[in-house]
Amino acid sequence: MTMVAILTGAGVSTDSGIPDYRGPQGLWRKDPEAERLVTYGPYMADPEIRRRSWRMRLDGPVLRARPNAAHLAIAAFERSGHALRVITQNVDGLHQAAGVPDRKVLELHGSARSVVCTACHARSSMEEALDRVRAGEADPPCRACGGILKSATVMFGQRLDPVLLARAVSVAKAAEVFLAVGTSLQVQPAASLAGMAAEHGARLIVVNAEPTPYDPLAAEVIREPIGTALPALLERLR
Repeated sequence: MTMVAILTGAGVSTDSGIPDYRGPQGLWRKDPEAERLVTYGPYMADPEIRRRSWRMRLDGPVLRARPNAAHLAIAAFERSGHALRVITQNVDGLHQAAGVPDRKVLELHGSARSVVCTACHARSSMEEALDRVRAGEADPPCRACGGILKSATVMFGQRLDPVLLARAVSVAKAAEVFLAVGTSLQVQPAASLAGMAAEHGARLIVVNAEPTPYDPLAAEVIREPIGTALPALLERLR
């Protein structure tokens, strides 16, 4: 059975109403200051940055988002019995919401559906924290120790979980087919997984609206909209 690995980036979730960061309509191009709200140093040092971050989470689309055709196609591919692993740069949990088992999804950048205390590492749900913000706590502290809470995502300036990254590297090296979908392949070390897979003999297929640094290594590059291109590609791989 062919081992298929799929690396997904922000482009996979734009059809669910979650904007990407670096594309033509990306969040950073529209509001360069927004990057500070998800950068660890400023977040930890500045209570006003944290208050703005909580307001951004409150108004954000992630918790309201639903899986789109791309997420559903990946889940259907997994249910058809193929050996599949999903490595995602996204923090929205939409692969699992679509039906991909949690054990088969590696969330390299964490999850926006949970919060974590930066002091005692206690975890709780994002919805619970946002309820506190709605009730008037502009920067809710950890209920266990009073520490600073943040979303359970890897902010800019933080390192990826080395154990999780090692698992992703193992998946990339073992894959016979490696799809890079909706990712600019510019953020390291996640982007390097595509090159690693190709170097270990995988057939690399890039599905992205704009060119990526790894296109020259790809056996196939697809520029069509992900919502139609990915379901067709996965049907072909069956």
